[in-house]
Amino acid sequence: MSDRPDSPTAREVLWRFGPMVYAPTVLFAIGEGSVIPLIPIIAGGLGADVALSALIASLLVIGQLIGNIPAGWAVARFGERPTMIAAGSLALVTAVTAALIPALFAFAAAVFLIGFCAAAFGLARHSFMTTRVPLVFRARALSLLGGTFRFGMFTGPFIAAALIGLFSEERSTIWFFAVCLVALIVLVSFGPDPERQFAAEAPRPRDVEDSGEPVSGSIPVVERRGVFRTMWRHRRVLSRVGLAAACLSAVRSARQVVLPLWGVSIGLDAQSIALVVGISGAIDFALFYASGQVMDRFGRLWAALPAMILMGGGFLALSVTHAGSAAAMWFAMFAAVLGVGNGLSSGILMTIGADLAPADDPAPFLGSWRTLTDAGGATTPLLVSLLTAAFSLPVAAAAVGLVGVLGAGAFLRWLPKFVPHSRA
Repeated sequence: MSDRPDSPTAREVLWRFGPMVYAPTVLFAIGEGSVIPLIPIIAGGLGADVALSALIASLLVIGQLIGNIPAGWAVARFGERPTMIAAGSLALVTAVTAALIPALFAFAAAVFLIGFCAAAFGLARHSFMTTRVPLVFRARALSLLGGTFRFGMFTGPFIAAALIGLFSEERSTIWFFAVCLVALIVLVSFGPDPERQFAAEAPRPRDVEDSGEPVSGSIPVVERRGVFRTMWRHRRVLSRVGLAAACLSAVRSARQVVLPLWGVSIGLDAQSIALVVGISGAIDFALFYASGQVMDRFGRLWAALPAMILMGGGFLALSVTHAGSAAAMWFAMFAAVLGVGNGLSSGILMTIGADLAPADDPAPFLGSWRTLTDAGGATTPLLVSLLTAAFSLPVAAAAVGLVGVLGAGAFLRWLPKFVPHSRA
C-alpha cells in the first residue's frame, strides 16, 4: 500500500471496517482481562502456593508462545475468520470446563489453552495490518490494535471486582469470559469479513507495494524456510533489536504476574488487588494511542526507551517496598508507574517487527520475530516463579527490573541502526 502521507485509502478503509477489525480482539481482551488478575488467587484457592501460582499464571504466555506456529499455519491455510472462530470455540470449551471442574490441574490446563487461543487473535490481526497499512500510519494503526488488548486489561479487572462483589466467587469471572467468547464467535461468524472487503476497497495494482503476497490473503507466519531457518538468516538483527524486544515482552509479561502476586503477598483481598490492577490498566489504556503518535511523528525510539526505563525502574523500586508499613500504598503507586510504561509501549513490538520485515518476503521474518518476542514473555514468568521459590518475590521483582534496564540499553544502541526511517 502507498506510503504517501496524503493517501486516503488506508485511513478510510480502516475507519469503515474498524469495528470488524478490532471488535473481536476487544471482546477476547475484556474477558481475558477479567480473569488474568485472579489467576494466582484462583490457583491458590485450589491448593497452589505462591510459587506454583506464579507458574500457573505463566502458562498463559507459554500457551501463546506455543500457539504462534499452529496459529500462523491456520491463518495461512484457512484465513483469519475460520481461525478466529475455531480459536474462540476452543477457548469457550476450555473456559466452561475450568468453571465446572474445581481442580488445580484442570485450571492450569485452561490457562495454557486460553493463551494458545490468544495467539490466533493477535496473529490474525497483525498479519492483516502489516500488509494493508502504509508506513506513515503504521504505528498508529498497530498501537490501536495494541490498545484493544489494553482496553481489556483496563475494563476486565473492574468487571472482575464487580462480579466478585456481586457473587462472592472468583470463578464468576471465568463465566463472564465465556459470555464474551460467545459474543465473539457470533460476531466473527455473521459479521462482514474485513479480509475480503478490504481487498475490494484496496488501491489498483499500480498503487500497491509488491510484498510478494496475494492482495486477498493474510501473511503466512510459517513459510517455506521455517521459523528457525529464518532466525538464522536474520540472526544479526534478531540478536540485537530482537533481544531488546524480547526484554520488553518479558517485562510486560512479568507485570501481569508480579502485581497480583504482590497484592496477595502483602495481604490484600481479591477485590482490592483487582481494583489496583484495574487502575494500572486504566493508565495503560489511556496512553495507547499516544504511543502510536510518538512513533509515527518522532520515531520508534522515543516510545521504546521511556517505556523500558519506567517499567525497569518501577520494578526495581517496587522490590524494596515489600516489608514497609506502607506496602499497600507503594504497591498502588508503582502499579501506576508500570501502567504508564506499558501504555507508552503499545504497538511497539508489532510496529518494529513490521518495520524490520523484508519487503520481498516478510512472512517468515514475522513468524520468527513473534516467536522470539513471545519467548521473552514466556521466560520471565518462569523466572519469577523460580526466584520466588528460591529466594523471595522482591528478589524476583528486582530481577525483572534489571531485564528492563538491559532492554533499554539495547534499544538505545541498536534501534537507530536497524530502523533508521522516522528517526528510528
